[in-house]
Amino acid sequence: MSLTSTLSQFFSPAQVATPGQSGTVHGAPGDARIVLEDMSKFYGDILGVNRVSLELEPGITGLVGPNGAGKSTLMNLITGMMTPTRGRVSVLGRQPAQAEAFFGQIGYCTQYDSFPNGINGYDFIYNTLRVHGYPRATAKDLTLQALNQVDLLKAARRPVDAYSKGMRQRIKLAQAICHQPSVLVLDEPLNGLDPMARARVIALFREFADAGKIVLISSQILHEVDLISDRVVLLNSGYLVAEGDLSHIQSETGEPLKLFIRSEDAAAIAARLFTLAHVVEAQLHYDAQGLFVRSTDADSFFLDFNALVTDEGWAIESMGPADETVEAVYQHLIVEQQVAT
Repeated sequence: MSLTSTLSQFFSPAQVATPGQSGTVHGAPGDARIVLEDMSKFYGDILGVNRVSLELEPGITGLVGPNGAGKSTLMNLITGMMTPTRGRVSVLGRQPAQAEAFFGQIGYCTQYDSFPNGINGYDFIYNTLRVHGYPRATAKDLTLQALNQVDLLKAARRPVDAYSKGMRQRIKLAQAICHQPSVLVLDEPLNGLDPMARARVIALFREFADAGKIVLISSQILHEVDLISDRVVLLNSGYLVAEGDLSHIQSETGEPLKLFIRSEDAAAIAARLFTLAHVVEAQLHYDAQGLFVRSTDADSFFLDFNALVTDEGWAIESMGPADETVEAVYQHLIVEQQVAT
């Protein structure tokens, strides 16, 4: 949902945004980040998130963690829907206390449905824009644009209560993007979408990211996060476990490097790699034209492997990560740690 649903409880439409200003300039000059500084949230004695420090830049960031990891709490803190117990958050250089500027630059799509009784899709979006302070004509144009982006123009006048789960998900996304925010915070936004709608929505996320917007997406479906994210943030039990691009996380956390190498010299390569102390596995592919390699030291592996290729004259057809996925990192950092404890 757009944060205007919250704003309208405290401000009149005229106070929420000056007509014509919302959607134009979002964020303090020179700061295009979301910054969390030593952020904690406790619900009485129950931990939500603890001492999270994080910087999110333009692009798509996937937020990953098991149920109860603190993903929704973190999103509510970023969007100003919740006050931290300690620490602070700034979005594009602004804090929640700067209500008009702060909330106007954020679009929030919650995983939960909450719609006024009897409202149709068009009015749901149009009323949001009016609360943001847009004139009627501009609000109408932006409403139609947002509905078109999520492919709901034909269903615009139907009651939202009659929408399917996937359509309700898309109308919430339309409300999040209708005021043209610079930051999108999306909690499980792909739930309930059919494959075609899912592909269109993912393309929309990429379009926003390519335009320099910050897109934060949580999902339980790890391969989808892997598919669409530029970087990932892993939470577990309220703590930040790791963040960054996948290769950086893997190297920093000690997860073994896993490669697949295609070569007509695969058998000879496997035999020589076994002599390297940091190589813990070298398994031939069934066609004998490739091999899977696992090393505990990525930097040493590449230095040694390059030297061997030069000395031996091996013909390397291709080489790439065999398991550089969000799911692999999640398994290494969270599941295996939980089993160990």
